[in-house]
Amino acid sequence: MTDTVTRDDTAPVDGAAPAEGPPKRSYARLAADESREDYSLRYAPHSFRRWSPTMVASTALGGIAYLADFAIGASIVFTYGFTSGLASILCAATIIFVTGVPIARACAKYGLDMDLVTRGAGFGYFGSTLTSLIYASFTFIFFALEGSIMAQAMHQAVGLPVEVGYLVTTLIVIPIVFRGMGALAKVQAWTQPIWLIGMVLPFLVLAFEAPDAWGAFGSFEGTEGAGQGFSWIGFGLGTGVALSLIAQIGEQADYLRFMPAKTEANKRRWNLAVLAAGPGWVVIGAAKQLGGAFLAFVALEAVGRTHALEPIAPQIEALRPWLGSFALPAAAAFVIVSQIKINVTNAYSGSLSWSNFFSRITHRHPGRVWYIFLNLAIALTLMEMNMFAALNKLLGFYANVGIAWIVAVAADLVINKRLGWSPPYIEFKRAYLYAVNPAGFGAMVIASTVSILAFFGLFGRYAEAFSTFIAAGLALLLCPLIAWATRGKYYLARPNPVNGPHVEVPDITATHTCAVCETAYELPDIADCPVQSGPICSLCCSLDAECGDVCRTSPASGPVLMPVPTVPTGSTGSTVPTGAP
Repeated sequence: MTDTVTRDDTAPVDGAAPAEGPPKRSYARLAADESREDYSLRYAPHSFRRWSPTMVASTALGGIAYLADFAIGASIVFTYGFTSGLASILCAATIIFVTGVPIARACAKYGLDMDLVTRGAGFGYFGSTLTSLIYASFTFIFFALEGSIMAQAMHQAVGLPVEVGYLVTTLIVIPIVFRGMGALAKVQAWTQPIWLIGMVLPFLVLAFEAPDAWGAFGSFEGTEGAGQGFSWIGFGLGTGVALSLIAQIGEQADYLRFMPAKTEANKRRWNLAVLAAGPGWVVIGAAKQLGGAFLAFVALEAVGRTHALEPIAPQIEALRPWLGSFALPAAAAFVIVSQIKINVTNAYSGSLSWSNFFSRITHRHPGRVWYIFLNLAIALTLMEMNMFAALNKLLGFYANVGIAWIVAVAADLVINKRLGWSPPYIEFKRAYLYAVNPAGFGAMVIASTVSILAFFGLFGRYAEAFSTFIAAGLALLLCPLIAWATRGKYYLARPNPVNGPHVEVPDITATHTCAVCETAYELPDIADCPVQSGPICSLCCSLDAECGDVCRTSPASGPVLMPVPTVPTGSTGSTVPTGAP
């Protein structure tokens, strides 16, 4: 007996007659519309990757227009002084860049978002579920932070109460995020000139009007008695706050998965685009943190410490010598544009992470767009609770979890795969994965647990200050160690017939038709299913609640994928060579 689904992926049609054969599934209208869904739980096929490397990179970099960097940099320098603050920002940027390189390349090469890469890079199918929550937390924490900054700007500009401003900042992004990657790309491109002018102008004004300010900034002792000298405690704590941004690579990956295939013709542009749009964001981010701290320092005497930490006030003070009474509207426009650019990314990435989480827990997928509202509701609650006032403590705590996750994934990609302890490709499909892989998942859990205990002072003052270093070091050590000890046993529950050794792989841009939803998908998104006696797409496989995962254990489950694809694409125009994805 079969359930034919229309309104969602589980509800049968009233009065539908039973049919012979395996169950079929038709997705809800929003979930089936990939122009909005953007392959949220799937491999991004080559036929959908229609943007150039330059376009993907510029869209991804448009999302880092946020001004939280200004607030974070100012908070670090105000608390720990210029010397320790500068060292913290540069150290964190180096760690973020190094760990971001392999992750960015993997996401761009395989057309996968951060969750799917995590699955195959040491965490397993359900093991990566926890990281979906970590990533979702990153998106709504930073949405709330950016939204607070935007609400402060609207309050300064038009007197709008900040509580109402929080609601406005939340609602304004919904129509854009609802429409997916196409709309996001247009918004980032259209707003980029305004953002660039607004970013450069305050520093240009100060270069002429306050040329000695940089020298004075280099001697800044902070506002809490940190002093001019270097402090190891201040360095450790400041680095921990800056490292809270390490999960930003996930938002960059949400764009990088649409990078076109790398060919001989575009190899140089592809490599540069992936480097710039992946880990390269942190170069701009570190510069913004230092720039934000400088603007806050210049405005400190005029507006006081509290307002100096709010990016709108230093912007106004910097522009006032040249723009006079127009400084306020100009600064407000810049802040609002910046925050829209980042918060459409936060909301978009949050909807992807929630989709990944709930699809595995509930075996339902109503569509990515519905999770936009969940993410925004949590972010709005945080804004109304005035999370901006507890910035350092909140970000310092989050960094312990985020860095354990990212470093474990990077360690698998760089160490385990090169030493043969992990498959040489990223396997993300449920049909081939164990539920939990102790290599990455175990390393993350142990590293984050120990570092959180250190963060709360259990091991002394220095361990508290360097808790994020403890998280990074343990994750880097334990992920390869566990993979070696288990001999890579928990990476694959069974071989993938199109990725095994000595397998002649057809053109990966060609498609197979899923036996469940009867839609054609490119080969990397397809698994062989003994229950269906045919190909099944990765999403239908994820949503199956009754198969019992027999494909992982049944000795009779052999390859059923055809050696030649059943449905040639013919229209992708891709120049991807044949071979394993």
